[in-house]
Parts: sequence; C-alpha cells; structure tokens
Amino acid sequence: MSNTVADKLAKKTRKKAPAKQVRLKLVYIDFWSAVKFSFLVSICLAIVSVVSTLLIYTVLQTTGVFGQVDALFMDIVGDENSLMNIIGFPQVLGFAVVVGILNIIIGTALGAVGSLVYNLLVRVLGGFQLGFTSN
Repeated sequence: MSNTVADKLAKKTRKKAPAKQVRLKLVYIDFWSAVKFSFLVSICLAIVSVVSTLLIYTVLQTTGVFGQVDALFMDIVGDENSLMNIIGFPQVLGFAVVVGILNIIIGTALGAVGSLVYNLLVRVLGGFQLGFTSN
C-alpha cells in the first residue's frame, strides 16, 4: 500500500511554504544601548589588539629578529645605545595597554555619536527600510 501516513507526510514536507516577507523601518536607535554595545565591542577589540601585539612581539623575540635589528642599530649609533631598552617587553606591554584603553574610550564615544547622528538624520531622511523573510 503506497498511500501510508508516512508517504503523505513526506509529500507535505517536500512542498515549500510560501515565504512571508516583512518590511520594517529602523527609525530610532536607543542611545544607551548603542553606548553599551560599542563599549563591549571596543573592549573585545582592545583585548584582541593587546594579545596580538604580545604574540607578535614574542614571535619576533624568539626568532631573533629583534637581536639582529638591535645589532644593526648599535653598529650605526654606537655600542652604548641599545634598541632593546626602548622596545623591551614592559614598554611594549605598556604601550599596547595604553592604546587599548584609548581605543575603548574612542570607540565608545564614536558609538554614542553615531547613534545621535543617526537619530537626527532619521528625522530628515526617514530611516532605513529593511526586509525580512521567514526562510
């Protein structure tokens, strides 16, 4: 018997349901939501930048690139001046952390300003119209 319940269910699942489309218009971005979101994104980017800076420094240190550059620098300037006094691990770590903190502050401020500018432009332009489907 080919008309079993399983066959009927298989035929129903093969049919695609018509996709429902919804069009929405983005007319407002909450200021504090934008500030919190940009702050969290900035923190993530700062952590990534500090870790990647330290990884790159470690790779360059272990491969001997800094030693060769330091030897060349001391040949040019003099043996009493070492480049590793300027680009040592504490200096690189401190610089990476300071840049990360500045990126957090600037990224959060840019997110806040961006939400304010968007909310002002929505009054003139009407906002973004977005389309969504149920697929």
